[in-house]
Amino acid sequence: MSLQDVWKYEESALVLIDYQPEMFSQIRSETPANLVELNVRLLIRAARAFDMPIILSTVGANMGVNGPTVPAILAELPGIEVIDRSTMNSWEDPAFRAAVEKTGRKRLIIGALWTEICLAFPVIDALKDGHDVAFPVDAVGGRSQLAHSTAIQRLTHAGAVPSTALAVVTELFRDWAGPVADKARTLVYWYYEELAKLQGPAAKAA
Repeated sequence: MSLQDVWKYEESALVLIDYQPEMFSQIRSETPANLVELNVRLLIRAARAFDMPIILSTVGANMGVNGPTVPAILAELPGIEVIDRSTMNSWEDPAFRAAVEKTGRKRLIIGALWTEICLAFPVIDALKDGHDVAFPVDAVGGRSQLAHSTAIQRLTHAGAVPSTALAVVTELFRDWAGPVADKARTLVYWYYEELAKLQGPAAKAA
C-alpha cells in the first residue's frame, strides 16, 4: 500500500483517543467542541456500518485525573472495552498497542484530543512502526489554533494523511452502487440533519 492510494474500509481501523470532558472543555481551535463531537460520532457510525474495528482509549480515568469518554460518544459504542492509560502517548501503553495489532489492520484512522499531544505522539510512533495513518482535522482539536495547526504540520511532514470526517467516510466507500452504499447514504443524511441542528436556521436554508 502507498499513502497515495485511496483508503478502503476493508483495510482500515478507527482509533479514538481521549475524548473526555476535560479535553473537550479546552478546545480552542477552529472546529468548535460540539462539531468535533458530531464528527467523531459520524466516524464511529461509519466504522460500525462498514464493519471496521474500533479502539477507544482514555487517559487517567481510572486514576481519577480525568472523567470517562463523554456520554454522546460512548453511547455510539455499546459494549466497547475502553483502554485506560496513564501515558500521554497511547502508543507507549502495552494494552493499547496490543489492541491495535489485534485488529490486523495496517491503516489507522486516528482521532484524539488534543491535536498537539494525544494525537501527535501516537501517530508519529505508529508511522515509525509501519502503519499508515490518516487523521480527520475536524474531529480533533487543540488548546489553541496555533497548537492545532502546528501539530497538523508536524504530522503531515511525518507522513500522516490529513482529511476531514465526511471526506474520510466518503473515501472509505466511494461508490453509491457499492456494497455499503445504502448504509453510507443513511449515514450522510443523518450527518447533514445533525449538522443543520448545530448550525441553526441559516444552514437549513442554504
